[in-house]
Amino acid sequence: MEREIDWKEVSDGRFYRANDMVRVDCGGCAGCSECCRGMGESIVLDPLDIFRLCGGLHTDFNGLLQGSIELHIVDDLILPNLCMSGPEEACVFLDASGRCSVHALRPGFCRMFPLGRCYEDGSFRYFLQVHECPKPDKGKVKVKKWLDTPNLKEYEAYITRWHYYLKDLTAEVREDSSRLKPVSMELLQRFYVTPYRWDEDFYEQFYERIK
Repeated sequence: MEREIDWKEVSDGRFYRANDMVRVDCGGCAGCSECCRGMGESIVLDPLDIFRLCGGLHTDFNGLLQGSIELHIVDDLILPNLCMSGPEEACVFLDASGRCSVHALRPGFCRMFPLGRCYEDGSFRYFLQVHECPKPDKGKVKVKKWLDTPNLKEYEAYITRWHYYLKDLTAEVREDSSRLKPVSMELLQRFYVTPYRWDEDFYEQFYERIK
């Protein structure tokens, strides 16, 4: 999701790489769950997020559409995002005690928060969103530990490829708005609806599809 922001207002003025220390450790959140409420349509899911959720919950994309995810237009493309529900607009995976019921399967945006990504020159760096998490006195931790993502270099290469792939599709749709539906339907079918083989490497399957 692309955003026009003023870096001075939202960050500590620094960029981070995987081995850098950053002040984000909130001590397990202790059930705060503020970041799991009122997020609207902002938790956009990439194909790996769907792969994890489908495998861990023993369902498929259409099964997730039955209350866990929904589709909205994001940067001129139709993409899935996590559902929020109830008067507090809580994430559907938030349990009664304010804990994530799918923590091991949580999407990349959730793993990264309150970090964000700044894309430039065909890559990206992380930045700290200083106003997003209300927890005081956060501790320092390495970015790669905070992300809690296996094969991080491979993951970051995948995220970069996916971002710029979507950016190219967005440019195509903006040139011709009639392409929104066919481009989005092809995108959803190829990368989300068609099941991934759970017992095989996700990245190999992804790159085969993106060809």
